[in-house]
Amino acid sequence: MPHTVDHHVILDAVAAARGGVRNVFDDIDPQRVAHICVDMQNGFMEPGSPVEVPMAREIVGNINRISAAVRASGGLNVFLRFTTPDAASWSVFVRRLGTGAAAHRAAFTPGAHYHDFWPALDVEPGDAVVDKHRFSGFTPGTSDLDAVLKARGIDTVLITGTLTNCCCESTARDAMQFNYRVLFAADANAALTDVEHAATLHSMAFVFADLYDTDEVLGLLGA
Repeated sequence: MPHTVDHHVILDAVAAARGGVRNVFDDIDPQRVAHICVDMQNGFMEPGSPVEVPMAREIVGNINRISAAVRASGGLNVFLRFTTPDAASWSVFVRRLGTGAAAHRAAFTPGAHYHDFWPALDVEPGDAVVDKHRFSGFTPGTSDLDAVLKARGIDTVLITGTLTNCCCESTARDAMQFNYRVLFAADANAALTDVEHAATLHSMAFVFADLYDTDEVLGLLGA
């Protein structure tokens, strides 16, 4: 099952600190929503893979439910795919990877098995696939995500995927600062531990995003 963190408890704590306000956006237009699914690739999901996140295998069902609802409501599914960046352009990351740099870079090179999406992830022809060369899909010059969304008139993004506290959080933070409304699906994001997952949910609710679970998202979309 997905993480056991109760996002309602986090919303209660945040609301107590900011005058009773929980989630902010009560006027969502489903046709202007983009579901951004982050890095659900073999290299993060397969047992024994270079950056295995076991919990990511547990959220596939919820992500697929959200994807189906987004298609039915006229929104856009965008599947982000972490792709090995040029070493010189992100030398700091290469250095932080240390002895694992070569294996990591090989794993997420286009055409590699680990770069591919997890087979159980429901990606359909009408969905968008966007490669990104940084943790955030919005880092200028490293992804076409912002252009894809603007071309569709998207004003709201819904974040799912892995890792909650790395690429998902980075993408959500930047989306808010790019002036998108951000929704974060608590039970359709995956981290290595509940503690790390909960910390990001709190940061999201406090500043960056509205928190929902999958059933609540389906309600918002009219599913």
